[in-house]
Amino acid sequence: MFKLLDWIDESKLRTSLSSNPRAVQYLEKHYEKIDWFRLSKNPEAVHILEKNLDKVHWKQIAWNTGALHLLPADMYQDYLPMINMNPSAIHFLEQNPQKIMWQYLSANPAAIHLLSKNEDKINWYYLSSNRGAVSLLERNLDKVNWSQLSTNPAAIKILEQNPELIDWFYLSENPAAIHLLKDADDYQLCKNPNAMHLLNKDAIDWFYLSFNPSIFEYDYSKMSRPFTEELMQNRFHPRNIDKFEGWNHD
Repeated sequence: MFKLLDWIDESKLRTSLSSNPRAVQYLEKHYEKIDWFRLSKNPEAVHILEKNLDKVHWKQIAWNTGALHLLPADMYQDYLPMINMNPSAIHFLEQNPQKIMWQYLSANPAAIHLLSKNEDKINWYYLSSNRGAVSLLERNLDKVNWSQLSTNPAAIKILEQNPELIDWFYLSENPAAIHLLKDADDYQLCKNPNAMHLLNKDAIDWFYLSFNPSIFEYDYSKMSRPFTEELMQNRFHPRNIDKFEGWNHD
């Protein structure tokens, strides 16, 4: 259970809040603030989406790691690029290799075993931001896209070893790069969940800040032990594996 930080001005929150995984309980109490397009991609909002299928956006559902089961089978062909990026779709893709689109699969952290066997088909732009692809990237530094790599939390050691190749603009959203970001502009940092302490509260970009899960904190006063256990099970569910770096867990 989450609550907004004390200093967050609710009136300044933007539609990007619907993409925020920690904002779901807040949005349940403020339906008027829901942006259904953005909410349709939010893996923590599946229970809301299931009850509002007339409002969902299927393109977003196709790459929602928690909601792929909502997408009718006859729509899969229409949204194959998003499905190829969705870690939850890996079994479907393994069973239907004719549906693989290698460009988009290159962004899928659950597809490393397929990509490793088909390096000639990799799209290195997409792979460079893939958190599961560090071993592939380390072996092919001449092929990586450094702007995309700069956003990749799992690639922080590569970036530290090659500071002259870092794209500092994109690095600002990298939650593993806080120790390198002392001079970044505030608006660039507003999406970074580990950068709250670096923000100038008088120079906030509220659109980007509304994305940021760290505008919410745990409301321990409303937690019971059973709820806390359920919360931990949800937090560390495999569907959230691509977010672990931003949560300060190995």
